[in-house]
Amino acid sequence: MREEAMPALALLAGGLATRLGEKARRVPKSLVEVAGEPFVAHQLRLLAEQGIRDVVICCGYLGGMIEEFVGDGARFGCKVRYSYDGPELLGTGGAIAKALPLLGDRFWVMYGDSYLTTEFAQVLEAFEASEKKALMTVFRNEGRWDESNVEFTEGSITRYAKGTHSDRMRHIDYGLGIYTDAAFAGWEILRPFDLSLVQTELSARREIAGFEVRERFYEIGSVEGLRETDAVLRAQAMSGAEA
Repeated sequence: MREEAMPALALLAGGLATRLGEKARRVPKSLVEVAGEPFVAHQLRLLAEQGIRDVVICCGYLGGMIEEFVGDGARFGCKVRYSYDGPELLGTGGAIAKALPLLGDRFWVMYGDSYLTTEFAQVLEAFEASEKKALMTVFRNEGRWDESNVEFTEGSITRYAKGTHSDRMRHIDYGLGIYTDAAFAGWEILRPFDLSLVQTELSARREIAGFEVRERFYEIGSVEGLRETDAVLRAQAMSGAEA
């Protein structure tokens, strides 16, 4: 996969991180220390390794601190731009809608608390082959890390419903997606809404493809997730130092 073929990526970093308590009271979640440095540094290096060279960080709570630390992204191997919610937090969907002018006609979306090691190039190939308006990566969860919320059958997402569950839901949203600007047609700009509403609507219309990921996900959205991700990244750093 040629690097120039990789779309831009929207990194959703506007949340309040309430589950982290004191750890994120004075800094945005992206700047919480993980394995010795702000988490966003790990994310941006990972994205650069995957061939992503254009990142738009969607900022909300204390977002100026993220821009002050990251700058233009050059030291992490990519170009970074910023889209700010403004006076009102826009939610994950509203933040993407506002950032659309920076993202182009197709783009990646990743959450600001996720560390995902799947091969992005394979995901992009699946999206292009699907000819759908969007693609959601899914992981066979079986209720292990969080409540499963995706019905995934023979390579297709037949139902997605955040906050609900059925016996047929064995997968979970992995946290990495690809969208076209057409997927957000009709959604009001500068009004708060959640990305899950877009995903639910697309799945009901069979306009969102699915790609099953085999590697598990890591996150820092919870205290336990932060502890686990910290251990994994420290082990990676130690392994790299010994190589």
